[in-house]
Amino acid sequence: MSYISNKGSLLKRVETELSIASTEDKNLALKKVSESLEEYRSYILESNRKDIEIAEKNNMKPGLIDRLKLDNDRLDGIIEGINNIIELPDPIWKSDKVWTIENGLTISKMTVPLGVIGIVYESRPNVTVDAFSLALKSGNCIMLRGSSSAIHSNKALVKAIKEGLKASNLSEEVVQFIEEKDRKYVNEMLKANKYLDLIIPRGGKGLIDFIVENSSVPVLETGIGNCHIYVDEEADLEKALNIVNNAKTQRVGVCNACEKLLVHEAVADKFLPMIFEKLHKIVEIRGCKKTREIIKVEEAKESDWKEEYLDYIIAVKVVKDIDEGIEHVNTYGSKHSEAIITENLTNSQMFLRKVDASAVYVNASTRFTDGGEFGFGAEMGISTQKIHARGPVGLEQLVSYKYLVIGEGQIRK
Repeated sequence: MSYISNKGSLLKRVETELSIASTEDKNLALKKVSESLEEYRSYILESNRKDIEIAEKNNMKPGLIDRLKLDNDRLDGIIEGINNIIELPDPIWKSDKVWTIENGLTISKMTVPLGVIGIVYESRPNVTVDAFSLALKSGNCIMLRGSSSAIHSNKALVKAIKEGLKASNLSEEVVQFIEEKDRKYVNEMLKANKYLDLIIPRGGKGLIDFIVENSSVPVLETGIGNCHIYVDEEADLEKALNIVNNAKTQRVGVCNACEKLLVHEAVADKFLPMIFEKLHKIVEIRGCKKTREIIKVEEAKESDWKEEYLDYIIAVKVVKDIDEGIEHVNTYGSKHSEAIITENLTNSQMFLRKVDASAVYVNASTRFTDGGEFGFGAEMGISTQKIHARGPVGLEQLVSYKYLVIGEGQIRK
């Protein structure tokens, strides 16, 4: 039996047990895992430091190192995420629709787990815990395959998770971690239809495209974040300045960071010098021809409009009106998160309705597109597709349905 088949068999063996586990048992398991993470705190942080040292030696970009890094505050956030998931309603075995048809059959549409989920992800070790926690609460077993850059961190986190599960009423086998670094094991996961019901890729465009193009297991596609902020002619410019600064610089290596700035030509002469003064000391600004006539910045090339930088870089374009801004967003955006800054209700509604993205904002930072911020406890990723889930993937997006049909001897004529 191959390495992936062995892991898959372990998951399949406990799939039914987890799918019918009580809310109390699932919450107890999560509580024990949160306590175990606290107990293993020093070990986890020391393991993470090993990954950071290797990343620095390999000249990894600062934004990506930031994604990789764990510290006490971030570990506190991971533990808080588990506790938030505990407090959320159990999404399994719920019905939002019960009806009786003419022949007397009663039909109920019930939520059930998807089964066994595989997730392939890059850099961010918090995904290890977030994905496990959401899977367990929604009754799904999970196969985790993180990146080699976070191998020490992920091993430590999985060790803590399994130790927590041992103290619960659920099997520690509900989570399996792929420790092998060879990418052939990702290829094997993509063909493991016998064991996996869903694959979720979470990372850069290269990883996502590879999995979408090569998987025979159904894929829930999470997307890259080429996110825009459009500053309208009726924007509050001080508000716009603070929002753009936050969306660009609060964390540059995340998918909901602002990568592109669009500015209405009527306010460009005033706003561009403001944003230049705010950002230029730490952010490389690239601009279109009109932008460069107002502020002295590098030239933005056609390739810039398509790129997710995940770095201290932003590209700026001056547009003649909101229609050009929306057209630019829909042409180059990744359908992740887009924002308009405006005090004009008509323009805000036009932007909300015409922009094709999983999350669209008015007068707020794109940094809020996040499962924790949305009240989901955590997320598997941000889905930019339209079937079956879109936006942050939380508990309610990790279920399927079963129709229960209750009769009294009816036969079809």
